Amino acid sequence: PQCNLYTMAMSRVLVGLICLAVASHAAPLAPTTLNTLRGGGKAFPKMPDSVKPGVVTGQALKDLYSTAKEHGYAIPAVNCISSGSVNQVLEAAKKYNCPIMIQFSNGGSQFFAGKALPNDKDKLQACVLGAVAGAHYVRHVAEAYGVPVVLHSDHCAKKLLPWFDGMLAADEEYFKKYGEPLFSSHMLDLSEEPLNENIETCVKYMKRMAKINCGLEIELGITGGEEDGVNNEGVDNASMYSQPEEIWQVYQALSAVPNAVFSVAAAFGNVHGVYKVGNVVLRPDILGNAQKFIKEKLNSKDDKPVNFVFHGGSGSDKAKIEEALGYGVIKMNIDTDIQWAAWDGIRQYEAKNHDYLQGQIGNPDGDDKPNKKYYDPRAWLRKSEESAVKRLEETFKDLHTTGMLG
Repeated sequence: PQCNLYTMAMSRVLVGLICLAVASHAAPLAPTTLNTLRGGGKAFPKMPDSVKPGVVTGQALKDLYSTAKEHGYAIPAVNCISSGSVNQVLEAAKKYNCPIMIQFSNGGSQFFAGKALPNDKDKLQACVLGAVAGAHYVRHVAEAYGVPVVLHSDHCAKKLLPWFDGMLAADEEYFKKYGEPLFSSHMLDLSEEPLNENIETCVKYMKRMAKINCGLEIELGITGGEEDGVNNEGVDNASMYSQPEEIWQVYQALSAVPNAVFSVAAAFGNVHGVYKVGNVVLRPDILGNAQKFIKEKLNSKDDKPVNFVFHGGSGSDKAKIEEALGYGVIKMNIDTDIQWAAWDGIRQYEAKNHDYLQGQIGNPDGDDKPNKKYYDPRAWLRKSEESAVKRLEETFKDLHTTGMLG
C-alpha cells in the first residue's frame, strides 16, 4: 500500500511538471525595444528582455545576435554527440556566465541515436532521430542551467538534405504545439555547389523557416581541412576566400524574405582541425571589407550589417580571432580543441590510476582489493567533462563572452 501511495504521489508530481513545461513552451515571446536590447533585461542584466534561460528562438535569437555584435563578442558553438557532451557545455556556460550554442553535426546526430541503427543514404533516419532526440534533451535540461542556449545543427551538404528535411519537419511539428521551432537555427552548407544554386536553395528553405521563427546559417566558400567525414584538404585555395560581391548577393536575397533571421559563414581561409602555425592563412579583413561594401550598398548607418560566423576556430591565432570579432563575427565554432580536451581528461586519469585499471580485482593496495570505483564510467567520464569545461574557459575569454549575462 505504501508503494502504491508513493507511486500515485510521484505520478501527480510528474503530471504537474509536464503541464508546467507545456505552459512555458507555449508562452509568447516578449516584445523588444531599443532600450531593452542594450541590456537590463528581466532575466539577465546585460541581455534584452526577450533572452531568457533555456533555448532561444525567433526574436530572442535575433536580439542575442544583435547584442553580441554591438558589444564585440561571439558565442562559442560546440558540437555535441551525447548527453554528457551537452552537459559539459552547459556546465561551462553556467560556470562562466555566458550564452552558448550547442550544435549537432550529421555524424554526431547519428552517434547520439546509436551507430547500430539503420541510416539509409536517401533517408538518413538515424541522423534525423539523433538530432531530434538531442534537441529534446537540450530543451529538457538547458533551462535548469540558467543560461540562454542557441540550439543549432552544423554543416549540411546537398547529399545530407534528407537529414535537414527531417529536422525541419520536427521544427514545424513543435511549432504547432508550442509556437516556436524545436531548434533555434540550422546550417545549410552548399558551398561546393554553384553560387546561384546555393543562394536559391537557401532562399527556398529560408521562406519555410521564417514562418516558424527558425534561423538559417549559410556557408560561402569552402572551409578547408577535414571534419566529420568531409575532407576538403585538397581544395583550390581561391575557394577558401569569399568575395564582398558574393556576400552581398546572399545578404540581398535572404534579407528579402519576410521575418528572416540568418548568419553568413563566409570563408576567409578557415580550416577545420588543428594545423601547424603558419600553415593556415586567415584573412579576417575579408569580413571587414564585405561589411563596408554592404553598408555602402544599403546606404546604412550600421557599420556591421552582416552577422558573420567563424568556422574552424580550433587552433586559430588569437590575434586573428580578435580581429574577426571587430568585423561582426557573432559565432565561432570550436570542436577539435574540445575533442582533445575531453580525451586529455581521460588520458590523464588513466595515467594517474594506471595500476588500478588493469583488472577488476587487485591493485597496489592488495591482491584482493576491488577496482570498481576506478573503472566506473562515471569516474573517468567526469574527468573528461571537467577537462572540456576548463578548455571552454579559454574559449570564452578569447571571444569576450565571459560574464556577458551580467
